[in-house]
Amino acid sequence: MNPLVIAGKTYNSRLLVGTGKYKDFNQTRQAIEASGAEIVTVAIRRTNIGQDPNQPSLLDAVPPSKYTYLPNTAGCYTADDAIRTLRLARELLDGHDLVKLEVLGDPQSLYPNVVETLKAAEVLVKDGFKVMVYTSDDPIIAKQLEDIGCVAVMPLASLIGSGMGILNPWNLQIIIDRISVPVVVDAGVGTASDAAIAMELGCDAVLMNTAIAGAQDPVLMARAMKKAVEAGREAFLAGRMPKKIYQASPSSPTTGMIGT
Repeated sequence: MNPLVIAGKTYNSRLLVGTGKYKDFNQTRQAIEASGAEIVTVAIRRTNIGQDPNQPSLLDAVPPSKYTYLPNTAGCYTADDAIRTLRLARELLDGHDLVKLEVLGDPQSLYPNVVETLKAAEVLVKDGFKVMVYTSDDPIIAKQLEDIGCVAVMPLASLIGSGMGILNPWNLQIIIDRISVPVVVDAGVGTASDAAIAMELGCDAVLMNTAIAGAQDPVLMARAMKKAVEAGREAFLAGRMPKKIYQASPSSPTTGMIGT
């Protein structure tokens, strides 16, 4: 199968995972290893990657030499806050330029503020960042973000942390059909079947955090998500059979049967 390509770099895994909400960095490491993910997101405002030298650092548990870090702007509600946060991340990670932009609308729904997201994306792309961007499932906004120069568009499946799965597959399909950069479903995945459905639709990858970290057994769920993403991708490439409403079709031949 073709590898995932983001900003000119290839990845074998199409599962991207977060690093928050685990009980400790050891469980974080175990779950990421089980997922097979090569890209890990890091909330700069919530996770220590060197800001506090007196506290344990994620860099020790999940080494950047092994994984591609994707600093994100979780907790930012304005374009200015998001821009400042990612510039800080670039300093902390020695010039790292692949980032995940998310600008939230409110603390209850965590729905993206697409107006502020567009503003931040324009500045960050001009500033040399390779921007993967969390957004709504609006195909028009998705196309505008691609036109700005974002290297991947990441529409939500449903609200962050909700576990509600893909609520609007039709909009996702339009986005997939209309833009050429990778489409990564981000937010709302609850279990393995949600990830498989996203990949069957033709999404290039799936990003998740709570679905794994919030499971009763995060390591086992990470393993399940790995399999689901792989199965969904293979099903998409294979091409499903056509749906036939009210038309039965025997699964075995009806000619040349024994005794006829």
